[in-house]
Amino acid sequence: MPPTICMRCSTNRAVVKRPKNHHKLCRECFLAVFEDEVHHTITSSKLFVPGERVAIGASGGKDSTVLASVLKTLNERHGYGLDLVLLSVDEGIKGYRDDSLETVKRNAVQYDMPLKIVGYDELYGWTMDQVVETIGKKGNCTYCGVFRRQALDRGAKILDIRHVVTGHNADDVAETVLMNLLRGDLPRLARSTSIVTGDSMSAVKRSKPLKYAYEKEIVLYAHHKKLDYFSTECIYSPEAFRGTARSLIKNLEKVRPSAILDIVRSGEDMARLTPDKGQAACACDEGEGMGGCGSADGRTSGSEMAQMEAKLKAQAGAESLETEITSSGTPSTEKTVSLPIRGRRTKEAAPVPLQKLGSCIKCGYMSSQAMCQACTLLETLNKNRAEADIAI
Repeated sequence: MPPTICMRCSTNRAVVKRPKNHHKLCRECFLAVFEDEVHHTITSSKLFVPGERVAIGASGGKDSTVLASVLKTLNERHGYGLDLVLLSVDEGIKGYRDDSLETVKRNAVQYDMPLKIVGYDELYGWTMDQVVETIGKKGNCTYCGVFRRQALDRGAKILDIRHVVTGHNADDVAETVLMNLLRGDLPRLARSTSIVTGDSMSAVKRSKPLKYAYEKEIVLYAHHKKLDYFSTECIYSPEAFRGTARSLIKNLEKVRPSAILDIVRSGEDMARLTPDKGQAACACDEGEGMGGCGSADGRTSGSEMAQMEAKLKAQAGAESLETEITSSGTPSTEKTVSLPIRGRRTKEAAPVPLQKLGSCIKCGYMSSQAMCQACTLLETLNKNRAEADIAI
């Protein structure tokens, strides 16, 4: 069988079959297309401002390593004018984070970027090893997630940087959407699906340049670019609820490759219906066909029902076949079917109050409650530690 030729350049041998759309590309074309799509996402969503200092949340894993490499390449190629800095968080997990931080230190030299490392022990007085020893493995990801998010913000504040980019990819966003649906936590969708969180009033703005990039394609990019990254999974993460959502999405992807972007787009659509809705999607033209946000790959126009209704109206004799469904027994000259009404409220539902951003009374970190989540969790940990000391 003759080798498959790249469908983009029609010259070189194809070595990559893209999971997103099954296009077969050579190495050079795949790397170029991947970078062009990230550039499209950045420019269409207006993520950066020329001259802006940006901190890259670097863990040493594939996502953050690819993000740092791509941003450095695009910054030089397209003249973004960004001052890029690597910002890492040391959670205090022996045998995992200490090894991955060595990778980050090598990346800092390879990409010629400054590196700042902040640790849980210096910020909170606890390491994740100590947290797990106190509360056990179940539920520890809640502590780590809250601490890590605040640690990135505090690290950015130390560096006097107001914009942090993270390596969250399409798979991560799809998992978050599914988790929120399974928990019935729809109000959180607006924040979890938005490509940018935070505004001019926030201490730190966050963005996800890889939001529409498949995890598999990120691995392929790192492989063909021969990037230096750490690939071991966190020793505490198998107990996380996210793993259940990830397994379900992987099974869906086997049947329908576009399932990941379909879930992301569905989450964005639902987020617009929540009280704290915001700009959740890439502000691109769906007709461009670039595919940076997956809008033109495997998606429909969303107007199928309107088109079908117009077609039915145009058909002769269609009206005589229609039956109107009503909720009351009001007489009508047309053929109608009345349905009983159950549980209708006589009073209008009270509007859902929007959260107001303030400051934590203990640490001063931004919070919608009197005390931020990190301080609330720390109080529980410190209480458990005090009780254990008394028992001894």
